[in-house]
Parts: sequence; structure tokens; C-alpha cells
Amino acid sequence: MKILEKGFTDIEIDPSLDLFAEIEQLKKEKNAIILAHYYQEPDIQDVADYIGDSLGLAQQAEQTNADLIVFAGVHFMAETAKILNPTKKVLLPDLNAGCSLADSAPAELFRAFKAKHPDHLVVSYINCTADIKALSDIICTSGNAEKIIESIPKDQPILFAPDKNLGAYLNKISGRNMLLWNGACMVHEIFSLEKITKLKIRHPKAKLIAHPECEDAILRIADYIGSTTQLLKYTKSDTASEYIVATETGILHQMQQDNPQKTFIPAPPTNNCACNDCPHMKLNTLEKLYLCMKYETPEITMDETLRLAAKKPMDRMLDISRAAGLLG
Repeated sequence: MKILEKGFTDIEIDPSLDLFAEIEQLKKEKNAIILAHYYQEPDIQDVADYIGDSLGLAQQAEQTNADLIVFAGVHFMAETAKILNPTKKVLLPDLNAGCSLADSAPAELFRAFKAKHPDHLVVSYINCTADIKALSDIICTSGNAEKIIESIPKDQPILFAPDKNLGAYLNKISGRNMLLWNGACMVHEIFSLEKITKLKIRHPKAKLIAHPECEDAILRIADYIGSTTQLLKYTKSDTASEYIVATETGILHQMQQDNPQKTFIPAPPTNNCACNDCPHMKLNTLEKLYLCMKYETPEITMDETLRLAAKKPMDRMLDISRAAGLLG
């Protein structure tokens, strides 16, 4: 058996093992909690203690009494949990589970960009590295971004990073003129307007629902725009029976569970794939989750100076969200 710095290799798991039962037993033995993003594979969602979007996951990470936090998501999410829980052990099943959006904002380049605009308040989307968080004044998620922007005086210039599509959408609905960093999510930029239009013709009763990380051309024809949690809630309260979903396909598992009588169609991408999966999110598997809990590695570690600097804008986000009634 080999355990490498970024995960596991050459480890054979007994095929007769009931991994769901084994993971439940490990949770009890280690006082562990599994936090999973909606974009994780269905098996991981089914074994998780909490499933949510970035805002809900950040709140759960802040409030948990568990000794061990196992984060089934991507690297910046596990980093966020560590920022909020310095004394707890935080694990990520596969450290290679990165994020194209987070990677689009290298800290040194962003630091230089920020220095050119010293009068701007920096609002950064949570989909960024701890280094970018540390350079920010306030963090936001897609679920609270509008409220965060509303809380800032209109005469205060804002630098928004790293997602240009979310930033452009916020400019549109808020009437602001935020300066945008030129970053984007590979998953949400690959949707095909032409294919979605044809799909809408074939399914005339279907509503198009989209995440605000999508490009403007997609958002302009969407019937509803929202964070993953907001999209999920919309499908439960709305009366339509069919939806074309323009975000990562992992959310369809929860949508179908909550609405077994409804039909959910993944919005088609520009490539030849039939779906739109995040390759980073899907690096985590049930097997890796089990091994991660059993051996308590790979672990997220962080320099304390960096952690404290990154925590400050996170705390501001959580405070504003509570005041706006966005947190339970």
C-alpha cells in the first residue's frame, strides 16, 4: 500500500466491503462529519451529513462540533473549512481536486492588479484560493453575492474577483460598475447557446434554469438564475414539470430526489460530451472518501498568518449574511 502526498495509489479495497456501512462506522469512531457539495457523485451525496452550496457549506464548517471534517468537494472548499476551524483536522479525499476558477486568479498577479486600484474594495467570490481571500475585504458566494454588494455604499468602487460572469451579472442587477477580474469556471463557460436553443424547441414546456457563473448569452434566455441551492429550491416550489439545468450535473441527483415526478435535462455543452461534469469535483469517489477517513489523509494544512488574513473577509461575509437572514 502506498499513500502519496496528494492521495492514495495502489490500494486495493476488499470488494465485499459495504463502503456505506464502513464510512458510517468511521464517522462514529472518529466523531467525523462529511460535508459534500451538490456537484459530488450521487454515492458521496448519499453518505454525506450535509449537502449544500458554498454558503451553506461554509456555515456548516463554522458551526460543526466534529473533531474531523471530511470535505467532499474541491480544494478551495476544504481550505475554507480549515480557515474557519484551525484546531480541527480537515481532510480532502483527493488533493488534486482543484478548481479552474480558483486557478484563474494567481495570487501574485492579483496582488499587482489590486495595487493598481488602491481605492477599490475587494469582493472575492468564495471560489478562490486562501491567498486571494487574504487579499480581499469581503468574500461572497453566488447565494449571497447580491446582498453583499447591496451592503456596500454605492459610491465605493469595487474590484470583483475572480469570476467575470458572476461579476457581470451582479453589475447588471445592481446597477454597479464593478471592476472585474478576468476569470471564469470551465464548466459554466462551456454551455452551447445553439444546442440549448434547439433543446428548448424540442421541450417547449421546459424552463431553463442557470447558475450566474454562466455566460451572459445563456443567462439572457434563462427563466430563472440562482445559486445551486436557489436552483434546487426553485424546482421544488415552481409548477413546471420539466427543466433544462445549466450548471454542473451533480445537482440533478438532489433535484430528482426532491422531485421524482419532474424531468431534469442537463444543458448541453459545446463539446461532444452528453453532460457537463466538473472533472475536479468528480476526482473524489466513495472509495477515496473511505480511505481518506480510515487513514486520516490527505490533510489540509495552512500557515496561521495566512489563515487569519483569509478568515477576516470570511467573517465579514458570514456577518452580512446573518444580518440579511441568509443563514439559519
